[in-house]
Amino acid sequence: MAAPDGAAQPASEGRDDEIVTAAVLIIGDEILSGRTKDKNIGFIADYLTAIGIDLREARIVPDVEAEIVDAVRALSRRYTYVFTCGGIGPTHDDITADAIAAAFGVEIGHDPRAVAILEAYFAERGIESNEARLRMARIPAGADLIENRVSRAPGFRIGNVHVMAGVPSIMQAMMDAVAPTLKTGRKMLSETVPTTLPEGTVATALGRIQAAHPDTIIGSYPYFDGTRHATNLVIRARDAALLATVADEVRAMVAALTPAT
Repeated sequence: MAAPDGAAQPASEGRDDEIVTAAVLIIGDEILSGRTKDKNIGFIADYLTAIGIDLREARIVPDVEAEIVDAVRALSRRYTYVFTCGGIGPTHDDITADAIAAAFGVEIGHDPRAVAILEAYFAERGIESNEARLRMARIPAGADLIENRVSRAPGFRIGNVHVMAGVPSIMQAMMDAVAPTLKTGRKMLSETVPTTLPEGTVATALGRIQAAHPDTIIGSYPYFDGTRHATNLVIRARDAALLATVADEVRAMVAALTPAT
């Protein structure tokens, strides 16, 4: 899969046997209540896959500091990278920055770099600088800033945790800023074998192929095309030759099970 259009390139590709992993943490009561529909997990999943990072987990937590802290600590221990979205705006319930500081056991305050960025932006736009807007300059001690070319208010990186805005257009710009700093592993390749057979018809034979090739991941995705039930079979592997071999086996299995017309 090609990198997303306009995406910045990662810092370096990993060794042939290296697998780089990630988790996404979505923060916000508005997501859990249904008032706002998440658009970030899918984008980040596509983005990371394209540059050779496996997204292994996605969580959604409310605007509760203890729950954010627990999730950040658990995910940062388990995965190479963590990407958070949401809760770094100017309102009283934007508590992500404070929670991240608590998770890492560091102080938080107005970062002079972030203040300078925001003050310059406010001056350009004729916007009043006030206490609420400058909340967006509160950054945990020791964190690096993540550029925000859309609305200027920076995200930040501390340890292996990248803290980004929840607004999709801003988050996407931040991902482009983050990508050059990331190491990447061996990319997952995929091939799709379409079939007009229902999932139940191919399940047993497909399971045998999967068992014979544990270094591949085979997915079965049923759908209804308006007249019949059918299935797309997706094979994933990091080795191109293995992928081709297993895809050929799947195609042969489909041909054997498809009734003659």
